[in-house]
Amino acid sequence: MAYMAQQDLLIRAARCEQTERTPVWMMRQAGRFLPEYRAVREKHTFLEMCYTPELVVEVTLQPVDLIGVDAAIIFSDILVVFPGMGLEIDFQSGKGPVIDNPVRSAADVARLGVPDPVESMGYVMESHRLLRHELEGRVPLIGFAGAPYTLASYAIEGGSTREFQLCKAFMFNEPEAWDALMTKLAKTVSAYLCAQIDAGAQVLQLFDSWVGSVAPRDYERSVLPYTKMVLDEVKAYGDAKVPGGVPLIHFANGATSMLDLVQRAGGDVIGLDWRLDMARAVEQIAPRFALQGNIDPMALFASEEVIDTKVSEILAAVGTRPGHIFNLGHGISKHTDPARARHFVAAVKKQSACIRGGAAQ
Repeated sequence: MAYMAQQDLLIRAARCEQTERTPVWMMRQAGRFLPEYRAVREKHTFLEMCYTPELVVEVTLQPVDLIGVDAAIIFSDILVVFPGMGLEIDFQSGKGPVIDNPVRSAADVARLGVPDPVESMGYVMESHRLLRHELEGRVPLIGFAGAPYTLASYAIEGGSTREFQLCKAFMFNEPEAWDALMTKLAKTVSAYLCAQIDAGAQVLQLFDSWVGSVAPRDYERSVLPYTKMVLDEVKAYGDAKVPGGVPLIHFANGATSMLDLVQRAGGDVIGLDWRLDMARAVEQIAPRFALQGNIDPMALFASEEVIDTKVSEILAAVGTRPGHIFNLGHGISKHTDPARARHFVAAVKKQSACIRGGAAQ
């Protein structure tokens, strides 16, 4: 019975239903902060791990087994959609992702395709199917993709950036080419997420990791329509395919100055970074949305007593409002002590059960 309750917990919270306690997971939980992950990574390149379903299953399950989180998020990367579109990608040690043929012109946009996700990313779908078998009766499986703007930033810049100079210049100076690029990215992401539903994903998260770099007016004009296109299409597909639908988490990192626009873009759950006080989020976000977040990832470097206090503050701000999923305000740092992560997860379970009247399973 405990397994069944945990399996259902996050999904019910995402649907804004009352739950006996607050479910908790961590972005980037299947990753470098775990010694068990690093042991696997020492034997394989990052892309080899992404492309090999058996390795995906192994590292995806690690935080479930070792940390006690209430969901498994599939180990992958938002940029795996690029090769099928015609963008050559590599992950270089100490440098991160590098796109060898970045998008810099309308002609570059024209050469890009919208791939069949099963043909170009079948390894992701196989990983989903294997994970659903391994996770049966335990916790739900979260699939994910990058949002069009975040993917565009990588495609245009040719990799990671802090300034987004090339991306924004393209958006400002080439509106027709920008529209064509964002449309292709939106279609690619929509098809990819729908294919993950078919493969067994029970919840989906759309990561707009770098959208906080955009001014609100530019977001409304040049980003929101494409994010909304993805969320609307995937929502309709999930509703048609799965009884009760497949909850969609919309994480717009750094976008706390334009939460009204983020809500217009859609989703079932609004993911919050740590820059917004949860009490203000409760005020600003309509009750039809569930909330996800939002402790500062660096809080896990504090003492256990400080972690307890910060968890308590966020839970108190949410109160008994239905539909809260506890998470970090961004991905967990690779330097985090796993013991602190376990303490954080246990603290959320224990404290939220006291508030909501359930058991800290």
